Amino acid sequence: MLEFQDLIAVTTVGDLLLHAARKHPDKPALVFPDQQRSFSELQEGAMRMASGLWALGVRPGDHVGILLPSSIESAEAFFGVALLGAVSVPINARFRTRELTYLTENADLSVVITSGEIAEGVDFVARLNESFPTLAEHAEDADLTLDRAPTLRRLVLINDERAPGFTSRDPFFALADKVDRADVSKLRARVRVSETALLLYTSGTTSYPKGCMISHEALVRTGQAMAQRYAMTEDDRFWSPLPMYHIGAMFPLCATYSVGGTYLSMQYFEAGIALEQIERERATVTYPSFGTFIADMIYHPDFDKRDLGSVRIMNSNMAMQPASFANAIQEKIPNIIQVGTYGMTETSGTVTTSLPGDSYESRTRRLGKVFDGLELEIRRPDGTVCETGEIGEICVRGFSILTAYYKDEEKTAEAKKNGWLHTGDLGELDAEGTLMFHGRLKDMLKVGGENVAALEIEALIGTHDAVKLCQVVGRSDARLQEVPVAFVELKPGATATPGEIIDFCKGKIASFKVPRDVRFLTEWPMSASKIQKFKLREMAEGSLQEG
Repeated sequence: MLEFQDLIAVTTVGDLLLHAARKHPDKPALVFPDQQRSFSELQEGAMRMASGLWALGVRPGDHVGILLPSSIESAEAFFGVALLGAVSVPINARFRTRELTYLTENADLSVVITSGEIAEGVDFVARLNESFPTLAEHAEDADLTLDRAPTLRRLVLINDERAPGFTSRDPFFALADKVDRADVSKLRARVRVSETALLLYTSGTTSYPKGCMISHEALVRTGQAMAQRYAMTEDDRFWSPLPMYHIGAMFPLCATYSVGGTYLSMQYFEAGIALEQIERERATVTYPSFGTFIADMIYHPDFDKRDLGSVRIMNSNMAMQPASFANAIQEKIPNIIQVGTYGMTETSGTVTTSLPGDSYESRTRRLGKVFDGLELEIRRPDGTVCETGEIGEICVRGFSILTAYYKDEEKTAEAKKNGWLHTGDLGELDAEGTLMFHGRLKDMLKVGGENVAALEIEALIGTHDAVKLCQVVGRSDARLQEVPVAFVELKPGATATPGEIIDFCKGKIASFKVPRDVRFLTEWPMSASKIQKFKLREMAEGSLQEG
């Protein structure tokens, strides 16, 4: 007989919040460094947001853009949209004119929830005016008619600013307060788990992002699977620096609320503030995930000063980082369980992750086993399944994969074949069924006819004592087709020359794999969390300046 904890109660995103609020009304649900909300307060904020959107004409299935940094308001908007049966479209806060114009039109947005100036250099009103030059000709608090965004009816400001073409906060919530909440409750009850909850555009490691249609079931069950794998309970306090326009924030939010835990976040990642928050809020599960975040925390001067002993599990993906990262964290927090994870937007987040009981070697040098309910195979180009230890394309099947790429049947057909998602990632499985990632298929360089994995060179250079992070791309070459170019960020206070890095590689890898050039960076071109390799390639070719 199955035990109770083996049963999964699949629900919608909106009901997930309502269940948690009913059970833990006064418990902190969402905590930022400068503010927090209880579950009942978050539920009220989401319901008020849903009512305001309903008053503006948003109906089930409509697409609502959320152009905000991580914040209380972005969470209220996400859950509010879900309560209506509409679709949330989180927009990367880094997007500028070109990306904003493209996404607004491509996603068929009906309303965008945003704010004005929120930090130095970040002003969404200005960015939207750049994207839509005729916006300033429109009246406040009125419907829009924009040629470049024909479906867009309203731009809603949820801070206290006012601007031509925008609907201000007070009129928006005045409309919300006139809506009968019973109407919203009826809509919530009609939402099916198979319907799209999230239209999330891929993070931009390539130049044109695609809109991933992710269902309520995919998002919530992926969260539930992670909560089960990490044995999370209502006592857990889950900290993530990933922004709420990233899948790495949305499904952990669902994971945390599925057990009634508290979610800790921050508007923008800053290592010193992150360390202070983890200590003050006694975080138990942390999700930095990417080397850029982990490196900034480890090399911050406050790292040795902070008490991080509350953390029991950290998704550190040490198999993808220099070994020194794992050692620094393990020495700082001796009892911590570091786990590895593999996933992507198209799979609603995590596909594989370590079990807490796995060996230290497995948890820090591999990326774990597939979630219950999902299937994973490694396949050759001809579609046949690889042997144990053989590298091929990672393919995934099950509840978490995207429904489709929005308005792109061709790319959907390329990615989804006979129910399997072909990820475009290279990997291999060992005899225990744990996965190791070996880079993107598109990250394979062709040097004089030889296949070269960028990840292999990155891993080697990452062992140099002076190197904090390394990324390798190909640069076109008349004789060899392309050659490796390494981009390197040095550790604080460390020095090195391009020649020293190149000499370090010689004799350790085949000569054709040794970088022909090394460029030093202090700031990486980033999407929400990933380094944008297409921009590094442009820099390697000389079309962009290094920062």
